[in-house]
Amino acid sequence: MKSAVTGFFAVMITAASAVFGHAADKPVSIVLVHGAFVDASGWQAVHDILSADGYEVLAVQNPTITLQGDVDATRQVIGRASNPVVLVGHSYGGAVITEAGSLPKVKSLVYLAAFAPEAGEAVYDIATAPTPGEDKAPLLAPSDGFLLVDTAKFPTSFAADVDPAKTRFMAESQVPWGLGALQAKVTAPAWKDKPTYFMVTKNDHIIPPSQQRSMAARAGAKVIEIDSSHAVMLSHPQEVADFIASAAAP
Repeated sequence: MKSAVTGFFAVMITAASAVFGHAADKPVSIVLVHGAFVDASGWQAVHDILSADGYEVLAVQNPTITLQGDVDATRQVIGRASNPVVLVGHSYGGAVITEAGSLPKVKSLVYLAAFAPEAGEAVYDIATAPTPGEDKAPLLAPSDGFLLVDTAKFPTSFAADVDPAKTRFMAESQVPWGLGALQAKVTAPAWKDKPTYFMVTKNDHIIPPSQQRSMAARAGAKVIEIDSSHAVMLSHPQEVADFIASAAAP
């Protein structure tokens, strides 16, 4: 019986090794960095598409309390990657990859409806700049050093093209965003030295499209635009995965 059990587990391990070996046969790893008010679970569809295409895909769970804490968390995940990294940031996650992406292991940066601050600039500076005629995130007043989006307005502001049942849950399960993350200034933008890609979401009611275009131009990014809400990884996972894969190409 013991030999039969041992043989069974040997077969299972061999089969699992074959599956995972096939699922990560590209020479590039992809690290996904989420933004404020959500967690890494929003990447699942994109993760699954890219993993099926042969990429090693890792997702960061940012505390979103301080920018430095999120940068440290991201660099830890980059360190675990098996290959050179395409570093992807959504929303506030763009500020995180801007600061964390200077590591030599990072080969390129991908911004999805994201903030891409300049040196000495904070997300707060961008978010509070006037953009006449465009919507801003419907944030509630800070409480104990943290921010939340107005729950009633979250579904239409953050993810108007996503299943309302999902966005209602997202609104109720928000992760508070620390003012220490919002107000911290970037020191050395990685986009100055790394190939940069930017997906502009034209129906965004969190980060105005005009600001996305301006940041993308400043970073010298390769830009595509998509008819999407802010939550583009939820509403257009295949297009997002394809865009990330384009940044991973030789």
